[in-house]
Amino acid sequence: MNENAYRVRAERGEVQIGTWVTMIRTPAVLTLLKAAGLEFARIDMEHSPFSIETVADMAALARALDFPMVVRPPEGNREWITRLLDAGVWNLHVPQVDTPEQAAEVAARCRYAPLGERGMYGFGPHTEFRTMPIGEHMAAANARVHVTIMLETKRAFTRLDEIAAVPGIDALTIGPTDLAQDLGVLGTPAQRQTLDDHRRRLVDAARKHGKAVAMLTDTVEGVRQMIGLGATIINYSSDAAVLRSGYASVVDEIRRTLSARS
Repeated sequence: MNENAYRVRAERGEVQIGTWVTMIRTPAVLTLLKAAGLEFARIDMEHSPFSIETVADMAALARALDFPMVVRPPEGNREWITRLLDAGVWNLHVPQVDTPEQAAEVAARCRYAPLGERGMYGFGPHTEFRTMPIGEHMAAANARVHVTIMLETKRAFTRLDEIAAVPGIDALTIGPTDLAQDLGVLGTPAQRQTLDDHRRRLVDAARKHGKAVAMLTDTVEGVRQMIGLGATIINYSSDAAVLRSGYASVVDEIRRTLSARS
């Protein structure tokens, strides 16, 4: 089985660029994104209509392509984490983690004993349908999984250092829109500076406790800014946003050309 390139790059501190997949449900989109030069795809199940069957199909192709796929479940509970890991998803991006206790529960659900309490399920997509000694399987799975948690509330930032210290959490990030909403600055002139301040606080806590930092942005300048802050896992835009902006700019240019001719 291939190693988890997403985790390997994160551990080395290498910058990797990916994108949200929020609309295109055919697994072949992963082939396209890899051909475009991206280094991972992040599938959104919290705000998008993806089913577990679709995500399982995408995970199988991602492993075959050796193109890392990250999944944001609707919730970081035992049901979703177990089903996604057993479907062969190696990387999780868990939303709405507000306390170190929640972070510890997420970490425990993602790893087998003695590191956690992940439910045991013989062989399947998560083992490439291979059978192997149970101890070998447990150790390999524990080493392969990568877990990012999202801090999206004022409450989470009151316990930031405790959350960042939780073993088994590999990376930290913010949910910028939900965080801005919770802080009361969404859509105001204070939003950008407030979020940047929280990003810096998160980076400092992550560095202190040896965690990677993931950030999202929708501009090239934003990518430079996030790297400058210290993020190494960069999510640029989404499939829907890139398609919309690409078509909109082309259609606008065509209409200007037609207008000039008339």
